[in-house]
Amino acid sequence: MASYAEVLHYLSSLDYPAGRDEVVREAEREGAPPDVLHALRALPPVEYANGREVARSASIEAAPEVNDAQRAAAGRDKRHQRVSQHLRSI
Repeated sequence: MASYAEVLHYLSSLDYPAGRDEVVREAEREGAPPDVLHALRALPPVEYANGREVARSASIEAAPEVNDAQRAAAGRDKRHQRVSQHLRSI
């Protein structure tokens, strides 16, 4: 599965705003692996203002190195309730 960082990496030279087709073409031009291309082809057909919007809209794993047990423990941790889950320290 593609990661957030991978998506941003392969779209680093794209000029925004850009539509889904432009995003996919740029990733192909940059040599993105099949899992990244698959996630980008599944994007809704709208204009994206920047790479972060693309990465948030793509069906990717925000933190693939974190397993289910660690996610559950982080969800129960009340110290970081206002911090996005993939930014919490585990």
